[in-house]
Amino acid sequence: MTNTIIEQRLAALRDVMRRESIDAFIFPSTDPHNGEYVPEHWEGRKWISGFNGSAGTAVVTMDAAALWTDSRYFLAAAEQLEGTEFKLMKERVEGTPSIIKWLGQKLSFVSSPVVGIDGMVNSEASVAELIAGLRNEGGITVRTNFDPLGQIWTDRPTVPQNKITVHPLEYAGESCASKLERIRAMLKDINACGMLAAALDDIAWTLNLRGSDVHCNPVFVSYLLITSRHATLFVDGAKLDDGVREYLKGEGVDTADYNKVKDALAAYSEYNILLDPCEINHTLFSAVRCEKVAQPSPIPYMKAVKNSAEIEGFRRAMLRDGVVMVKFLKWLTPAVQAGGQTELSISRKLEELRSEQDLFCGNSFDTIAGYAHHGAVVHYEPTPETDLELLPKGLLLLDSGAQYEDGTTDITRTIALGPVNEEERHDYTLVLKGHIRLARAKFPQGCSGTQLDACARYAMWQEGINYLHGTGHGVGSCLCVHEGPHQIRMNYMPSPLLPYMTVTNEPGIYKEGRHGIRIENTQIILPYRETEFGTFLQFDPLTLCPIDMEPIDWSLLDTEEIEWLNRYHSRVYDQLAPLLDHEHRTWLREATRPYEYTKPSQKS
Repeated sequence: MTNTIIEQRLAALRDVMRRESIDAFIFPSTDPHNGEYVPEHWEGRKWISGFNGSAGTAVVTMDAAALWTDSRYFLAAAEQLEGTEFKLMKERVEGTPSIIKWLGQKLSFVSSPVVGIDGMVNSEASVAELIAGLRNEGGITVRTNFDPLGQIWTDRPTVPQNKITVHPLEYAGESCASKLERIRAMLKDINACGMLAAALDDIAWTLNLRGSDVHCNPVFVSYLLITSRHATLFVDGAKLDDGVREYLKGEGVDTADYNKVKDALAAYSEYNILLDPCEINHTLFSAVRCEKVAQPSPIPYMKAVKNSAEIEGFRRAMLRDGVVMVKFLKWLTPAVQAGGQTELSISRKLEELRSEQDLFCGNSFDTIAGYAHHGAVVHYEPTPETDLELLPKGLLLLDSGAQYEDGTTDITRTIALGPVNEEERHDYTLVLKGHIRLARAKFPQGCSGTQLDACARYAMWQEGINYLHGTGHGVGSCLCVHEGPHQIRMNYMPSPLLPYMTVTNEPGIYKEGRHGIRIENTQIILPYRETEFGTFLQFDPLTLCPIDMEPIDWSLLDTEEIEWLNRYHSRVYDQLAPLLDHEHRTWLREATRPYEYTKPSQKS
């Protein structure tokens, strides 16, 4: 069935393109701050295509439309694009052309073709790559000052004006003034006089402020200009009450209107300025007249390495979240057996339990509750149209998390709701083996996540099984649940792993039409030992929640894997039991019971 709404939007877009003599237009997923999750005002790609995933790029020509996204969204995108003109392009899959190659083919018969983009929502690095690539595809010109959404999105949401609050120092662990001093010291080391911070979580972290402009992410729309002597927050003044203004003044931070940042950059008078081309949008990057230091921002690394107050906050938050998960898991199986529970109803139940905890601020992302074949849709989110009733059989994949004032949680458990088949049991155990192998890894400081990624995949690879999403990402401290710069993933990511970074461990197996399995803990990187070969590190799990033992094929686990699971479960019980009543303690004792196995006899 044709999606008439998307059809009408494409027709309106093409009318504007025709008037502006533009042959193609590119809609990224980002906003002026290059965020992964963006306010509704900048959800242009979602509006024009109907695809609501967090990653993807839509491209429209006068006679074709296509959408590129990664493996997390292949199934979801296929469903959401059905009935539209958009063709799904599967990134990193053999045979899928790049956007540049596709445009080269589609515009090969157009005289002096022009591709339009909005320079405010495309990073300088992405625009430079696009311009160079399209030039090589037959001299295609890129116009960077065109935003058709201003003309055709008649009910476009406004830029949010939600209030900003001060994040308490007891949870932040370092004052704003101290962070600014450290940033200036790092800028001095690379001979930079100042910098512009555009990433919303970097700004929130630096200033010890929090907001609610982005769904599930406690950040606020703004820019932060740091010079050798001053710092200015460019923000809508309606967001600031007198208390926040006074706080900023006390920390040495001025304020200015959000829309004045371009003028401020044009008037910037110091010798040079650091602009991260992967973070700063093309329009603002181009506005600067002085010498540009095109390097990564120092703030993400500073933010990623947690201080002692943040680490303790994480541990407290994980205790509260662990209590929630125990209450939920104890409730779940009898509730499913009684009938009437669905993917949406259990998601609401989980949020209800979290809302009862101290310092709860909301979910850290929309809960992924995928029952049976829905579990194979990596970032599936149930809707009233797709909502499945849960039956006392098969597997439920449940990926959820919370924002607490003192920490952010992210946990996935795959749960047997009743009998499982042999394929489900086998695959579940392979995922568990991968999780344990990575959790047990010891590695030299400075290792990248790419070098460790194979640990999680090894058992699967032996059987010709793989997953295409990343294995791990950083987690913010009452900030974004996805935090860089470090990651654990198959494709090359050079960012080093350092002590006191948080990172998730979440391998998975997804079989379309059958099942999806993922097991995820949030971990912290801790020192392991010093040797003549340098400093070695290890992972320590922060997440406290039983891993379902019912679907395990114990014959596939070796003694070291079983011992790790028993130790982990012992920790879960010891830390959570004192916080539970007798009924829930009894349930937890059974859920974390040690698996009895026969140790191999010692050789004489």
